[in-house]
Amino acid sequence: MTRRRKPLLIGIVGGSGAGKSWLADKLQSALGRQVARLSLDDFYVDRSHLSPARRANLNFDHPRAINWAAFEQVLKRLSHGKSTRIPRYEFATHSRLRSTSVLQPAPLIVVDGLWLFHRTRLRKLFTLKVFTECSPELRLRRRIKRDIAARGRTRASVSLQFWKTVQPMHQRFVAPQAKVADVLIQEACSASEVTKLIELAKKLAGVKT
Repeated sequence: MTRRRKPLLIGIVGGSGAGKSWLADKLQSALGRQVARLSLDDFYVDRSHLSPARRANLNFDHPRAINWAAFEQVLKRLSHGKSTRIPRYEFATHSRLRSTSVLQPAPLIVVDGLWLFHRTRLRKLFTLKVFTECSPELRLRRRIKRDIAARGRTRASVSLQFWKTVQPMHQRFVAPQAKVADVLIQEACSASEVTKLIELAKKLAGVKT
């Protein structure tokens, strides 16, 4: 009887607008049902008890903005092949939604987020650690486009927040994680780089497509 492999966790880290979700989409598109997706974004601390004015002044670019206990519990369940309930977060209001979703494990669990490798204990759960490099200027352009379309922001407010908190926190907490990554992806990511990453993930997890 063949022993079933435990799911392999792939972490994709990079600054806001660095292409983490894009890269995770590429892996999922190539590997289909072999992949389950998880985002650290769903684990931001619920701020619904605060007034809109106070929420707007919070620093959401510091690791303390995340409910790490809940995130760690979910990662451990998935790494042991167990289904788990995932919270849902709404960025427009900085609050946790009442509804949740259930994530079923797959041979590959692809997780994207700003600070996945910041904590040593959580970092060890990832078999493959990927970091996406991207210039601040390009990240800002992408963030402006996203936040205006999806979060009802203005160009001025997005730009102000980026240079006031996003980039300083990036330098302090996000960028240093590149040192512990197994794979570095540059902003001009080629199709061959994506293919190599897909083949590496398949090899490590022992999956066939």
